[in-house]
Amino acid sequence: MKYIFSTIVIWCSVLFVYGQDSNTYWQQDVDYTINVTLDDKANALKGNISIQYKNNSPETLNYIWFHIWPNAYKHDSTALFQQIKTDPTSQEDLSSITYGYIDGLNFKVNGKAAKTEPHSNPQYIDIIKVVLPKGLKPGESTNIQTDFYVKLPSYFSRSGYADGQFMATQWYPKPAVFDKKGWHEFPYLSMGEYYSEYGNFKVNITLPGEYVVGATGVLENEDEREQYKKIGTFNATYRDTVPQLYQGKPGNKTLTYIAKNVPDFAWFAEKNVVIQYDTLVLPSGKTVDVFTYYKNKPETIWKNSVDYAKDATRFYSMAIGEYEYPTVQVFEGPKNNSSGGMEYPMITLITVPGASKEYLDGVIAHEIGHNWFMSMLGSNEREHTWQDEGLNTYYQFRYEAEKHRYNSIFGDQIPPELKKLPLNQFQSLLYNAMKQIPMTQVIDQPAANFKSSEEYGIISYIKTAVWVYEMEKRFGKDQLDAAFQQYFKEWRHKHPQPEDLKASFEKSLGTNLDEFFDKLKTEGNL
Repeated sequence: MKYIFSTIVIWCSVLFVYGQDSNTYWQQDVDYTINVTLDDKANALKGNISIQYKNNSPETLNYIWFHIWPNAYKHDSTALFQQIKTDPTSQEDLSSITYGYIDGLNFKVNGKAAKTEPHSNPQYIDIIKVVLPKGLKPGESTNIQTDFYVKLPSYFSRSGYADGQFMATQWYPKPAVFDKKGWHEFPYLSMGEYYSEYGNFKVNITLPGEYVVGATGVLENEDEREQYKKIGTFNATYRDTVPQLYQGKPGNKTLTYIAKNVPDFAWFAEKNVVIQYDTLVLPSGKTVDVFTYYKNKPETIWKNSVDYAKDATRFYSMAIGEYEYPTVQVFEGPKNNSSGGMEYPMITLITVPGASKEYLDGVIAHEIGHNWFMSMLGSNEREHTWQDEGLNTYYQFRYEAEKHRYNSIFGDQIPPELKKLPLNQFQSLLYNAMKQIPMTQVIDQPAANFKSSEEYGIISYIKTAVWVYEMEKRFGKDQLDAAFQQYFKEWRHKHPQPEDLKASFEKSLGTNLDEFFDKLKTEGNL
């Protein structure tokens, strides 16, 4: 999610069958091999992509919609810019930005040139239809390849460059989701996120040797990985001394990353950053590599960032289900007009310069939490934002309350005497205060339908967290966690809809939840 509390005024890649005939669940397999080179002088990416696409649906496909989202930054008439310009609460400064785009596409299907068609909506220049030479029947696979060139925009949304740092997000041609409801092709937006197919990634990144890189997946270059670990261990152990910095080598280097069963791939690169490294052992005995990367500044509050990342991963694993990836990473980014953070599988970018330690800890926890509500539980964020952001925010609020007697919404406005209360009383008072915020809009509506980014944040994040808390009050925290664990068990690495969440909860709690889920479609405060 694009973390936006700072803008709010207080006012499976594997076919899975759970039934028979019409109840058969399916999802597509989309595996990627990507080669990309960073030109840090031109602020550009050049590369090629090979996609193995398997049709697990019961329908023959004659085309595949692709998202080419860098084109959202091409000019001020795209859906992205139109949304920002018509948002009365937007803080985006568009006066001095540098535009970006994707070019050089030459799609081939099984080695033969493929026809492409634009979207019928002229604003949607970041969507393209790739016509298949012959229909892709159920159970069949096809290989799709293309070159690409991406001119990165100056950083103001999620992708771009700023002050020598590169944020490569939503940067490669990406098939839209095809599920039981059809195709889900949609333009890139600031207010509204994603819905992506699961797949495996092998990504080779070539760039100048001085850069430190954080990316989705596991770094396969042993020498580079061990340097990161050695330097990061020193910096995590001796936090009050001058940090050791990665030196790199002259010339270019190529780093290879492998990520399995994830819906997206992002990477970040910067010179002279501080690396911290530690390991986290989960209750099952599984060991997770934990890295944080942050700017080398005196008196930085990031000195304890590796602990925040470990604490958040442990907390969500205990509450919902064990973290299934081999690594978790946090990268400090530049200030953003909607500063906070943005999540990707196994890595997140955090953009909160000047935050308090408690606020930074909460933002990191929220973004790491999206490894559950976005990555391992791949709901449709564009249609049902609450199913991602709101459920995650409920657990973020619990994390902050349990660890700090803190809450990101109220920050330093929380009186000291309130922080001395027992946890349950503290949370009850906070949620009672949240319920005083006007929150009349319906929770379950497409992200693009919200009238402003402030309304989007209040409803999708806060109102949904209140909704979940009302269930906690009814059933108890332990029983609610058990319901989330049932949901996670049944739907991890798949595409759950709201009715699937409801069914999992009802199965676990042993009761009909119409009373609660009807409120998702009802106007008015809870």
